[in-house]
Amino acid sequence: MLEIVFALLAVIAVASAVAVIVVRDIFRAALCLIVLFMTVAGVYLLLHADFLAIVQILVYVGAISILIIVAIMLTRDARQGPPLGNLKYPAAIVAILLLGVVAFGIINTVFVMPDNAPLEETVKPLGKALFGDSGYLLTMEIAVVMLLSAILGAIAVIREK
Repeated sequence: MLEIVFALLAVIAVASAVAVIVVRDIFRAALCLIVLFMTVAGVYLLLHADFLAIVQILVYVGAISILIIVAIMLTRDARQGPPLGNLKYPAAIVAILLLGVVAFGIINTVFVMPDNAPLEETVKPLGKALFGDSGYLLTMEIAVVMLLSAILGAIAVIREK
């Protein structure tokens, strides 16, 4: 059953990644990117990495993708993506070389998971480390306020133009 779910997630991920590249409307490409991020979170859930799946959804889907969509909406002249120029063929060569390197790595890697491997909790120890007595709660809050102020400042600068 897990193999079927993984295959379905892999097909959706590859299709949405190709759609990000092929689709001419930049807003729809951003939506395809959100679908890609969600399928990656699904793969993390299949690997029992629940914390990574939650972070993937919060950071990439919730923050990065929304930031991209807001930037697209605030940019008036970006109706379509950039025109294809002279870099089409070199980019294709680099993409094929990268695919070859990744395929070589996957083929030569031994993936071993024992049948009765105990699953360890990941969220509880990380939560204690971040928000416990000697955690990094204040640091996290300062980072959030800094990011929020940077986003609001960028929107204010764009609004003035």
